Amino acid sequence: IWAVKDPMVVERSNLLSMMKLSIKVLIQSSLSLGRTLDSEYPPLQQLFVVLEHCLKHGLKVKKTFIGQNKSIWAPLELIEKLCPESAEISTSVRDMPGIKTGLGRARAWLHLALMQKKIADYMKELINRRDLLGEFYEPGALIMEEEGAVVVGMLVGLNVIDANLCVKGEDLDSQVGVLDFSMYLKDPQATETTQDDSKMTAILDQKHYIEELNRHLSCTVTDLQAKMDSLEKTNSKLIEELTAATDRINALREEQEQLKQENANILQTSQRKEEVTLQDSQLELETYRQTRQGLDEMYSVVWKQYKEEKRIRQELQKELELQIGLKQEMEVAMKLLEKDTHEKQDTLVALRQQLDQVKNLNLQMFNKAQVLHLIKKEEDMQQLEKKMIQMEAAMKQLEQRCQNGHAWLKDDEATQCKQCQKEFSISRRKHHCRNCGDIYCNSCSSNELALPSYPRPVRVCDVCHSLLLQRSSIRS
Repeated sequence: IWAVKDPMVVERSNLLSMMKLSIKVLIQSSLSLGRTLDSEYPPLQQLFVVLEHCLKHGLKVKKTFIGQNKSIWAPLELIEKLCPESAEISTSVRDMPGIKTGLGRARAWLHLALMQKKIADYMKELINRRDLLGEFYEPGALIMEEEGAVVVGMLVGLNVIDANLCVKGEDLDSQVGVLDFSMYLKDPQATETTQDDSKMTAILDQKHYIEELNRHLSCTVTDLQAKMDSLEKTNSKLIEELTAATDRINALREEQEQLKQENANILQTSQRKEEVTLQDSQLELETYRQTRQGLDEMYSVVWKQYKEEKRIRQELQKELELQIGLKQEMEVAMKLLEKDTHEKQDTLVALRQQLDQVKNLNLQMFNKAQVLHLIKKEEDMQQLEKKMIQMEAAMKQLEQRCQNGHAWLKDDEATQCKQCQKEFSISRRKHHCRNCGDIYCNSCSSNELALPSYPRPVRVCDVCHSLLLQRSSIRS
């Protein structure tokens, strides 16, 4: 009796088998071809179709106002948060004007990731976060199970191929992904004749896979070595801090013992001073008694002096009355002096008014000088404006001459960069300058500027970039 298998398990097995076949055929054919693959290469197209079916397996259907929406773009957007290196791809896909649907963006993202040879790394980051994938996939989906890790392991083998895919010119929204089994179903006799070649290809695939795995392990070892060095530095720093703290504690203990000794010395000194003070007090008491006796004798002498001073006071009273008369005469003289002072103050006020008038006249002369200076500046500005108008007219004539002389150079007509004179090759691609139409390498045409005939900033060469910036600065 045949046991009934879970349909999801059967689907995962079928998709895994198709992925193995498509990757195997693609690697074999690309190695035998020996050149960079483009988007029209059939095995490469079939790989994207199989990969799209794997990502769609078990995908949840989201309901919107328009209807049901089922797109693999939503889970692929998560990779931008998990792996910051993929942010450039996601931004480029969103900015493509010809793509309007989520499926088209997902296909463009897969094309760019394959060209970067990072598709295996990005998909590995995605399947490691199954807690986030549960929002988009049903339980039992290929991405949520162990088959997803197997698919990622097979994608590592794609790093041995070089692909140059043009994403902008293709209609990725309306493409229909159909699996073509004809390239995978071959005659058994033909299979036997190519068995040795298949073994050799499998060995090469394993070699490239092991090299890629070794690269990942080397990166991991480097990271661990850096962490170990950081921990050793931290440990050394902590040991130094512990030694310094121990020395500080010992110093504080020695200081504490020294303070105790000083406290005992101060206590003994204070006791000695107290005994000396007591003896001094007794001596002062005896001295006070003797002084009291002397003061009594002095009192009788002072009383005699008081009587004499009383007589002198009466004489001084008479002299005071004489001084009062003199004071009254002085007051009359002061009144005359105050009158003279008031007259001088009036004269001072008049002089201050004259000074204010002179200041106002000086301020008026200064304002007139500023007005004359501003008039001269305005005349200079008018002359500069006339010169600027003449320069703009000359620049427009030069621009018209340049535009009339530009011609779009064909790809076959250029074999080397016009600026650096380096030969074009697979690694050094051709790029048109959208302003002059000549062909340059990537380093000589890496600038982008907004041109009137293009809606977005486009690639221009270094010469055109400098010329256009100079024109823009002159106009501004």
